[in-house]
Amino acid sequence: MLPASPNRTQSHPLRIGIPWRTSEEQRQGERKKLDYYFASIRKSGAEPVDVALDQSPAALASQLTDLDGFVLPGSPADVDPARYGAPSHPKTAPFDANREQTDGQILNHSFKTGKPVLAICFGCQFLNVYQQGTLIQDLKSERPEVLPHGDTDLPPGAKKGDLQHPATFKPGSLIAQLNGSPTGIINSSHHQAIDKPGKDLAVTAHAPDGTIEAVEWTGGPGWVVGVQWHPERMPDDALAQSLFTEFVAAAERARNARDLVGHKA
Repeated sequence: MLPASPNRTQSHPLRIGIPWRTSEEQRQGERKKLDYYFASIRKSGAEPVDVALDQSPAALASQLTDLDGFVLPGSPADVDPARYGAPSHPKTAPFDANREQTDGQILNHSFKTGKPVLAICFGCQFLNVYQQGTLIQDLKSERPEVLPHGDTDLPPGAKKGDLQHPATFKPGSLIAQLNGSPTGIINSSHHQAIDKPGKDLAVTAHAPDGTIEAVEWTGGPGWVVGVQWHPERMPDDALAQSLFTEFVAAAERARNARDLVGHKA
C-alpha cells in the first residue's frame, strides 16, 4: 500500500527544483507552461524552485544540494540525437544544450544522493537517453501506423490542444498502483518517444499503438519515474494528482533518510 502524503510544516517545506523549459523562455521570462508544474507541486504540499539553465556547474551544484527533489519538465526542444549516436531527423527540433547539461547534472546529483525525480515528456526522453536508451525522433514519419500523439499529427484546421488516448499500465508498477487500475486515459502532446529503453528503466505504460508512455527506475532504491504525458496539465485527474503527491511523499522520505544519516554521523 502506498504511503499517505506526509505532514509538512511551513518552517521547513520541501523544496523541489524545476529547470526552465528552454534557455529562450528563461531569457524572455515566459512562465506560462512552466507554471503548470509549479502549481502541481504547490498543490501537493511542497515549494517549487526555479533552476536556471545558464548557471556555472559549480553554482548549479550548490543549488542542487539545497533541494529535495526534481521535476524535469517538457520542452519544445528535442534531445540532441548525437547523445544516442543517431543522425538528426528532418523533423527533430533544435536542441538546447544548456537544458540538456542542466538535466544531466540534476540526474547525476539525484542518482548519487537518492533524491527523487519525476521526468515529464522531454524530461522522460532525456532520462531515457541518459540511461543509454534511444528515441524515435518523429512518430508520424517513422511509425506512420501510430495514433496521433500531438497537434502536429492532426490535419489542417483541426482543433488544437492536448489530445487524449487510453493507456495500459504494467501490473504491479507504481503507475498501476497509483491509478488503481491497469488502464486509464492520459493526455498526449509529443512527436518523439522512447525507442530502446535505457538501462535499469522498466517500461510501465503503453499507448494502444505500442508507444512507450512511462518508465520506472529499477536499478536501486531511488524514486525515479518518467512519463511521456503531461500530468501537470490534468489538475482534476486522479492519477495525475496521485503521481505528484507520491513524488512529494518520496522527497519527504528521502529527506528524512538523509537527516537520519546526518544525525547519526
